[in-house]
Amino acid sequence: MGTTHPDPAIPSRRFERRVARMTLALGGATAGACALLYSLAAAAGVILGTLLAWLNFRWLDQAGMALVRLAQARPDRERPVIPASTWVKLFARYALIALVLYGTVTRSPIPAVSVVGGLLMLGAAAMAVSLYEVLAETR
Repeated sequence: MGTTHPDPAIPSRRFERRVARMTLALGGATAGACALLYSLAAAAGVILGTLLAWLNFRWLDQAGMALVRLAQARPDRERPVIPASTWVKLFARYALIALVLYGTVTRSPIPAVSVVGGLLMLGAAAMAVSLYEVLAETR
């Protein structure tokens, strides 16, 4: 009978899912507070920035997983094919953020600072989930 070894990627995938959900949750809560305290335009900016941060995270994760598959490919087997869309996502995420920020600054009533605040939700979510995992581990 063989011993099964736990997949080391499972905890990291759980962490990534938590960060993705927490990004949206923090962004929604912050947008609600902005709507009450400032304006609907500021809340829309936070939502827009949060969605961009979430999309950036998802695309980076997809590209990263494709690169891991490529790096783990064995020489005696066929190399995995990375779709062109994965490469586009890897680099287009920066262009998308830049384009949205440019459009916000030049043509939109949405304050650019609220979009940047929404983009920061990914970092806040990563810190919150990390803190949760550390505290949950110490119990």
